[in-house]
Amino acid sequence: MTASTITPVRDALAAVYAQYPIEIESAQGVWLHTRDGRRVLDCYGGHAVAALGHSHPRWVAALAHQAKTLAFQTNAVALSVRSRAAQRLITFANLNLSQVFFVNSGAEANENALKIACRLTGRDHVVALEHGWHGRTAAAGAVTYGAKDKWYGFPRTPFDVSFASRTDAVAAANAITTKTACVIVEPVQGLAGAFAVPTEVLRALRQRCDATGALLIFDEVQCGVGRTGYAFGANRVDVTPDLLTTAKALGAGFPVSALLLSPMIAEQLRYEDLGTTFGGGPMAAAMVEAVIDIIETEGLTQNVRAVSAYFQQHCQRGPVYGCQGAGFLMGLQTHRPAKHIQAQLLEKNILVGTAADPHILRLLPPYTLTTEHADLLLAALDGLQP
Repeated sequence: MTASTITPVRDALAAVYAQYPIEIESAQGVWLHTRDGRRVLDCYGGHAVAALGHSHPRWVAALAHQAKTLAFQTNAVALSVRSRAAQRLITFANLNLSQVFFVNSGAEANENALKIACRLTGRDHVVALEHGWHGRTAAAGAVTYGAKDKWYGFPRTPFDVSFASRTDAVAAANAITTKTACVIVEPVQGLAGAFAVPTEVLRALRQRCDATGALLIFDEVQCGVGRTGYAFGANRVDVTPDLLTTAKALGAGFPVSALLLSPMIAEQLRYEDLGTTFGGGPMAAAMVEAVIDIIETEGLTQNVRAVSAYFQQHCQRGPVYGCQGAGFLMGLQTHRPAKHIQAQLLEKNILVGTAADPHILRLLPPYTLTTEHADLLLAALDGLQP
């Protein structure tokens, strides 16, 4: 039996994921190489993780160097690489945020942000926006729109939750009361279809939080670390939250997430208020430092803005009639069901994503995508029926 005819054994894997009909063996840059010899343009980026593309030489070198130097140590000892990564992230963010708590996943970062908000305010009500996604853990799942009716699973939520309008600034602000601990919002909603929450809504939430003493959390797990063409979505709209969570692109393939804290929040934290075993490990910290350095020195946020603008200018063709989102978190609006168009594009060796909105194709490509690569997708769309 040759390697090309071997069927992978999947019986040991929990059957909880719907999978695309391809098997990836390796990847380089913006290209995926499949088990059956195809080369596929990656416009999905490993679900927004592969920000630098695949096997970026500087990323690989940083990972190898840290693995040889120190693979892991506890948070009970000081590590210069951890301190450097935190400072680099704060400087990169360029917001009024002063300290970082490193963890491992977006859901974990959100879980800790929600816990801090409830603990510091002493309140038990949280506001989230309609259609938002924040994770599958107890608190993060509680503020994920639709989770309770689909997959939540826990017998009760840890706090009361209200879901507010994502388009009406007055209605969104009015959902916040003096009993509200915090508001959590994705500045650009990912799974919802790359929907950019209007700036006036985000500013109204900020103002209402200030008036009521509630805290504002920006969930930038998917839209952060350069994906919108700015360091964070907060920079794009000039609204600074009290807490900001991020993951995915932060490690560009290495599991790491972070919770960024305002000075007001940071000064209230005490020993043992937060904790983690693997968060802030030396390899994770080294990758944060490397990813930010590569984004900055290679001008990748500028490339995201330029290529995104080019694509949005030319995307209305074939089954696509419009585009929403920001930077390289784009939602292509389609006349036909997006899942059918996704399948047709994959037949043409282009991988894109779908969304909760059945008429949105989601693009989450590496920041190294060029206009030449974008032209390949545009040409493929040209060849599809409207």
